[in-house]
Amino acid sequence: MRAAKALTVKVLTAARTQTVAVAGEATAAGIVAQMATDLEAVNDRIVAIEKTITAVGAEHELGEIVTGLPGIGTTLAAEFLAHAGTLTTYPSAAALAAHAGLAPISRDSGRRQGHQIRPHRYHRGLRRVFRMSSFTALTHCPRSRAYYDKKRAEGKTHRNPYQPKQSRSAEVALCELA
Repeated sequence: MRAAKALTVKVLTAARTQTVAVAGEATAAGIVAQMATDLEAVNDRIVAIEKTITAVGAEHELGEIVTGLPGIGTTLAAEFLAHAGTLTTYPSAAALAAHAGLAPISRDSGRRQGHQIRPHRYHRGLRRVFRMSSFTALTHCPRSRAYYDKKRAEGKTHRNPYQPKQSRSAEVALCELA
């Protein structure tokens, strides 16, 4: 958003300092000026929508908890709460993970035991929230980055679940310090 505002300023500044005249210049300048004005209006609307999302998320009973998780800001929190609701439909964290397609499905049969596959049916919106938050946490939370690097050094892929060894409030406090 800031980049768009900066681009708008640059375009308007360049248009005002132009010294060479070409055919159709006035028409093109009018079009560019109108596009810049439209872009500023869109940016203002985006800011207003972000403020509304932040306010609604703060009013939600789980808003503070969800936004306190590493990698989840107001936009991802709003998306998560829209998909998951009040979380009363999930009897456990494993049920939420399964609905988001993060937990493997058992495909045992006969003598074949311990065969697990990636699910084909899952809530794509929830999965997107978890994926985006995990990759955001890698850049903003040192504990998440350290865990990720440790697992990658062990030869693991991107699909390994995070299991904190301390209380959730202590982990959130550590990530907020970063």
